[in-house]
Amino acid sequence: MKSVIAATFGFALALPLTARAIDERKSLLDDDPEVVYLENVVKEPIKLKVIKEAPVYSDKDGNHRLGFLRADQTVELEGMTAKAYRVRGKGTKYGIAGWVPPWAFSHPEKDFVAKLKKLYERQIVVNEIIKEQGIAIGMTLDEVAQSRGRPTKTSIRRTAKGEAGSWEYIDFDEVKHYITRIDPVSGQAYRQFSHITREETGKTVVEFEDGLVTALEESENNGPGNVRIIVPPLVFQW
Repeated sequence: MKSVIAATFGFALALPLTARAIDERKSLLDDDPEVVYLENVVKEPIKLKVIKEAPVYSDKDGNHRLGFLRADQTVELEGMTAKAYRVRGKGTKYGIAGWVPPWAFSHPEKDFVAKLKKLYERQIVVNEIIKEQGIAIGMTLDEVAQSRGRPTKTSIRRTAKGEAGSWEYIDFDEVKHYITRIDPVSGQAYRQFSHITREETGKTVVEFEDGLVTALEESENNGPGNVRIIVPPLVFQW
């Protein structure tokens, strides 16, 4: 694991408490590493009020204009970069979807822009961790499942205060075994394939409370790595 990214914020969870479809390692990653699509990131859609008519572009860098987004409507935020939002709504002539400058929108929640920026920065880090098939404290179980797939072993404890438990991942390598034989004609020795065994190379125990990773225990043949910590998910109120 790589270096520690530490931060603490008192925001509520934005994802369900249990992993969905962990048998399918559905990736959050898009072809463009600068883009975060919110379909699998937030529990409830983020709605924005369009306060000014604004140009809509087919690309995030604003090189090709598709038309204009009509003012005085509410749209859903589908994706974002550090400088542009992807939305779908009514254009001045017809329905339109694309990238729009942030100045065209407003949101009733206090410090909305700052929170949205934190969500974006967190998801960029999460996407990179998932790409590396890693795990970090502060990730949701959904994100762990997307990164590592179905756990080898699970343990869940439910109390009046909530749900806690652990997921265990065991890594294996396939080792080929050979035996030495003597050619009866030439008398020369040669190796012949015998069988394959699966040998444990490492283990990761993921402890969680209420759907968030709280601790990691790692054991590997080449020694333990550094534990990463990320910001918990955020939720937005409309």
